[in-house]
Amino acid sequence: QVQLVESGGGLVQAGGSLRLSCAASGRTFSSYTMGWFRQSPGKEREFVAACNWSGVRTYYADSVKGRFTVSRDNAKNTVYLQMNSLKPEDTAVYYCAALRGVSYYEKSDYDYWGQGTQVTVSS
Repeated sequence: QVQLVESGGGLVQAGGSLRLSCAASGRTFSSYTMGWFRQSPGKEREFVAACNWSGVRTYYADSVKGRFTVSRDNAKNTVYLQMNSLKPEDTAVYYCAALRGVSYYEKSDYDYWGQGTQVTVSS
C-alpha cells in the first residue's frame, strides 16, 4: 500500500515556474515507477511525466518536454515535478501516482493516486 500527498501547486504567471512535490508513505516507494498526470475541466486525465524506481529513466509528454523535469529522492520518499516556462494551457489539477502495471503513460496501469494539487497559470 502506498499513500501519496501532493503539494506545491498555486497561481503563477505565464513564463513562471513551480515545483510540485509528492510525498509517499510505505516502505516500497523506491520500487515503484512514479508518474505525474494532470486533468483540466472537461478533459481526460493525461500523462505528464514519469520516472523509474531509480530516477535514471524519465519519460515526458510531448507537450511538456524541455519545460518540465521529473525527479525523485528515495531517501525522502518524494517525487518532484519541476515546471518551467509555464503556459496557460498547463492549468490543471496535477496528480502523482504509483505504477503497478507496465505502461507508464496509461493511467489505468497506476494503482495508487494522490488527491491532486491545483496549478493555475495566468496569461
